[in-house]
Amino acid sequence: MKIYEELQARGLIAQVTDEPEIKELVNNGKAIFYIGFDPTADSLHVGHFMALCLMKRLQLAGNKPIVLVGGGTGMIGDPSGKSDMRKMLTVEDINHNCDCFKEQISKFIDFSDDKAIMVNNADWLMKLNYVDMLREVGPHFSVNRMLSAECYKQRMEKGLSFLEFNYMIMQSYDFLQLFQQYGCNMQFGGDDQWSNMLGGTELIRRKLGKNAYAMTINLLLNSDGKKMGKTVSGAVWLNPEKTTPFEFYQYWRNVADSDVLKCIRLLTFLPLEEIDTMDSWEGSQLNVAKEILAFELTKMVHGEDEAHKAESTAKSLFTGGEDAENMPTTELTIEDFTNDSIDIISILHKADLVTSRSEGRRAVEQGGVTVDGEKVSDFTVSYTKDQFEGDGIVVKRGKKNFKKVIVK
Repeated sequence: MKIYEELQARGLIAQVTDEPEIKELVNNGKAIFYIGFDPTADSLHVGHFMALCLMKRLQLAGNKPIVLVGGGTGMIGDPSGKSDMRKMLTVEDINHNCDCFKEQISKFIDFSDDKAIMVNNADWLMKLNYVDMLREVGPHFSVNRMLSAECYKQRMEKGLSFLEFNYMIMQSYDFLQLFQQYGCNMQFGGDDQWSNMLGGTELIRRKLGKNAYAMTINLLLNSDGKKMGKTVSGAVWLNPEKTTPFEFYQYWRNVADSDVLKCIRLLTFLPLEEIDTMDSWEGSQLNVAKEILAFELTKMVHGEDEAHKAESTAKSLFTGGEDAENMPTTELTIEDFTNDSIDIISILHKADLVTSRSEGRRAVEQGGVTVDGEKVSDFTVSYTKDQFEGDGIVVKRGKKNFKKVIVK
């Protein structure tokens, strides 16, 4: 099975501009393709995971990736899928985030021997003269067509700023520059980028009279149609300092039964033949599938040693073991204590096991909270600083969420 057919079999492909041409390029290692990453934070997250895996699959098949870091487009902000305007970042923040992205992406993509390149669109976007840009690009975009694009519809309801309106033009200009400078013939991205990507292929056709191609991949959604990668405490990051390897492992270990096989097919590099045998799994077998998913993805992001540690810690906790060496940890400070004690609701909140005190109270009242294996039935109970001495305490909410809490 060739790479294009494998992408289809895994359920990755959403939309393509010219399927025969795209199939010919990627199956024969002739695609020089790019995927863009806007530096909106100092770490990539699970939402970027599909794109990273796609780049790796295509590179292994002999195609050449161009990683485009959006130092320029990050100054504007992509309105796609957003109901409100993104927070404006400083140039210093954007440059710092770009540096962080480069380090993380290098774990997935091989940049040796010109097998891949990484570029920053600030190199051309930040040098643009506004009038020259209008004259060069403006005539090739229909405002009516832009306003009908899916990426703007949600923002139109609350008001689309002129700043954001320019994003499609900027992304299209990126494709033109990459086509001219690096021979980039394809752009890949999430399905929410379809309109922006079509803008790029059309600009190349109108300006240069040549063909370029676009392909989108399905977004990583759960069975309820919601984007995956969010927890009580926020996004699931690829940076181990923001989301520990154990927390990353646990996120995938806790996916819904209805999502686990889809995630294995979309995200892991396990052979399709092996995955096909799992399609009939049910009941307790799905827990095995979740462990496979969690291990494979943790290994990919954090390395095999960390994956084994996370797996061992999870199994120890769920079987009543006492080994909490690799468990995610929350550190309390002296300032967190009042009269040398801290109540259980505050502990839950500090440990990001609940988002509010009222949620913590409900969790206790419903019998879902334990401390060191003992159920907490009184939401007013407090713990003294001395009780955290040694290895601290293990606080659980339900069966799947827990933290070791220590005093710094």
